[in-house]
Amino acid sequence: MGAKIDTIIFDLGGVLVDWKPEYLYRKIFGDEQKVQWFLKTICTSKWNAEQDAGRTIAEANSIKIAEFPEYQKEIRQFYERWEEMFSGPILQNVELFRELTASKKYKIYALTNWSAEKWDKALELFPFFKEFDGVVVSGQEKTRKPFPEIYKLIIDRYNITPEKAIFIDDNKENVIAALELKLNAIHYKNNFCLKKSIQQY
Repeated sequence: MGAKIDTIIFDLGGVLVDWKPEYLYRKIFGDEQKVQWFLKTICTSKWNAEQDAGRTIAEANSIKIAEFPEYQKEIRQFYERWEEMFSGPILQNVELFRELTASKKYKIYALTNWSAEKWDKALELFPFFKEFDGVVVSGQEKTRKPFPEIYKLIIDRYNITPEKAIFIDDNKENVIAALELKLNAIHYKNNFCLKKSIQQY
């Protein structure tokens, strides 16, 4: 690995843990078309992103229930049964995270879009989240990726030199935003060898 890199910043959902609302709603509806319709029409990624940016779950639910009262129960289940949206850690990447930590060559941080109200539960579900040198949780900061403020916040808070850091995320928009702030960035995709990508720096 290149000597110049001294910091690695991980996204969590989609990189270190497998999170998909589909896992829950397949149990609820048992019909893939209905699942896709519900997640594209009602509990959309745009709606969820507002909670990641600090909106409360109570407010989020009331907005959607007012729009779709006939789906009140299914809307509430998004956060009531939120832990059922995880299939678990992405083992090869968690192993890599531990390897990088053990090497003592890097400061390792997490920058995550995550509801503040669900962060304590996340630490319970995935105790290794406590092993980072620092974590920035969007819901606690009231801003989220890909807005530049949140990248500037982690850079300033932990005194990171962008050119010496690698940011890893499964969302292309978030990767582009990181590159604009001079961070090195890797767009993670399923079954992608992250170790090889990091070694290229």
